[in-house]
Amino acid sequence: MNIKKIPLILLLIVSLYGFSQDGIPVYSEYLADNLYILHPSMAGAATHNQLRLSARQQWFDQNEAPNLQTLNFNARLGDQSGVGVIFYNDKNGYHSQTGGYLTYAHHIMFSRSEADLNQLSFGLSVGLTQSRLDETQFDLTDFDPVISGIIQSTSYFNVDAGLSYNFLDFSAHFTVKNLIFQNRSIYTEKYESNNQRRYLLSAAYAIGQYGADWSYEPSILFQWSERTGEQAVDLNFKAYRKMDFGQLWGGLSYRRSLDGAEYLNGEEVKAQKLQWFTPILGINYKNFMFGYNYSYQSGNVKFESGGFHQITLGYDFLGGRPEPYDCNCPAIN
Repeated sequence: MNIKKIPLILLLIVSLYGFSQDGIPVYSEYLADNLYILHPSMAGAATHNQLRLSARQQWFDQNEAPNLQTLNFNARLGDQSGVGVIFYNDKNGYHSQTGGYLTYAHHIMFSRSEADLNQLSFGLSVGLTQSRLDETQFDLTDFDPVISGIIQSTSYFNVDAGLSYNFLDFSAHFTVKNLIFQNRSIYTEKYESNNQRRYLLSAAYAIGQYGADWSYEPSILFQWSERTGEQAVDLNFKAYRKMDFGQLWGGLSYRRSLDGAEYLNGEEVKAQKLQWFTPILGINYKNFMFGYNYSYQSGNVKFESGGFHQITLGYDFLGGRPEPYDCNCPAIN
């Protein structure tokens, strides 16, 4: 790719990260049995307590490429309560975010017996984020009144709220991220809105008899940013194979933005929308879980080499329910 097209790439990157500038970016780690990272209502919803560690690195051959690390734990307390905690570190070039969330969830069971799953959950997360912009390596000889040449930082808190409904093999979730409008001083007011609100809606349905060797799970995730109007949808499909030692699973995720960016191809103006293809592989061995995914970005304007690698490690603790529900419900059992 010609170096003159770099500004066009940056324009696409702005579109790509429009959903991920405030709080934890939404990638594909939720598909590694990690729904709590998206939905606070899933804290303590599973039949076991969960610990998840995730690391993502983009474009290994590019300096200052985006990278993300998350650590979260959620557990059941009593019959109806769940708690959770999340820590994260997100870096994208000269901009970085670090922060954490504390979560409380309440679960209401409508089941006629302990074997059936019919659960409505509400969750609330309170988070604190420190945002930093490192301007120490900027070129100060080209005077710009916006650039001060220092490390600028600001801290702010916000609230996420959501609900989940799990009924036998079906599940649905709705979450609002960054409920509170927050003014931040790290950028100029001209370029920064105090509205970081984002909406997530997801659903899944498991196919296959309970206890069978094979089962399948199609799912969907839709996200919308209120201030910018950006929208994107994930279409996912996973397959599970029961083994003597645990479980093997894999699948494919396709992300498509519903808006895009324009670029100049010679003298012709064209438009491109973000598209990711993400194959996923994982294994559950006893109480341990390992997942890996690789996201490939398609389109004419992109980095020619380097991908989006993500690894998730997990451990399921004793706690929650002593026995799984009588259903194919991977996010719960």
